[in-house]
Amino acid sequence: MSADAAGLGATLRAWRDRMSPAAVGLPSGRARRAQGLRREELAELTGISVDYVVRLEQGRATTPSAQVLSALARALQLTTTERDHLYRMAGLVPPGDAEISDHIPPGVHRVLNRLGEVAVAVFAADWKLIWWNRSWAALIGDPSSTPPALRNFARDSFPINGDAPRLSHWPVNVLAGDALAAAIVSDLRRATGRFPNNSRLSTLIRTLRAGNPRFAELWASGRVEAHRESHKIIDHPAVGPIEVDFDVLTDGDAELKIVILTAAPGSEDETKLQLAVLAGV
Repeated sequence: MSADAAGLGATLRAWRDRMSPAAVGLPSGRARRAQGLRREELAELTGISVDYVVRLEQGRATTPSAQVLSALARALQLTTTERDHLYRMAGLVPPGDAEISDHIPPGVHRVLNRLGEVAVAVFAADWKLIWWNRSWAALIGDPSSTPPALRNFARDSFPINGDAPRLSHWPVNVLAGDALAAAIVSDLRRATGRFPNNSRLSTLIRTLRAGNPRFAELWASGRVEAHRESHKIIDHPAVGPIEVDFDVLTDGDAELKIVILTAAPGSEDETKLQLAVLAGV
């Protein structure tokens, strides 16, 4: 076993041991034997097998992919410095400024975990869904069954060949849909200025331009603007239609998009939103 492989495994184990279950929304429990996360819990958070987590920690798997490293960095809530160290231990170049990051900084995670039962999700700069809480899944539907590469809000907004939405499990009707469509396209164009050489972003735009005439038309307008808010009606199967606000907050240079779903305070929609969350959590 090489020194580098042992270093990677030992470091991953140390990061897993220090990770509080509560920090990722798991109950601590008195019967826990592991100091931090169990291997099974880390596997579930990252979408990789328990066996692969074991092989990584034992130094028997020495060449994890960039996708696996990105998932580990998110699940273990690594700082940017720690994330870069993880990539280097695996023999890969850390994501640079030209790369769209799927990493959520620990401080952002702490804020998200303090939002309680508020439905919230985090998207990358290209509108790839990278994190959501249980309330979001209860309100929209759990997107975990959708392959990660297809969890993209822009793809859902501009379907190709009649594809059904993948991020919502029941109908979501957009109020002022034309404005939202234009905002998404202009936001993607803005992202190309921040990440001009990113292959994932350029592939997404090329695919949407070729496969969706409406996207191609809006792209040709050249508009550049951030998408900040929208209003939608969720046709929830348990409580009926709920009118909600989608507010988008952006985090720093990584251009992470934190989307929060709320209803007007004291309204019938707020009551139905709370019932939907309770029914699904």
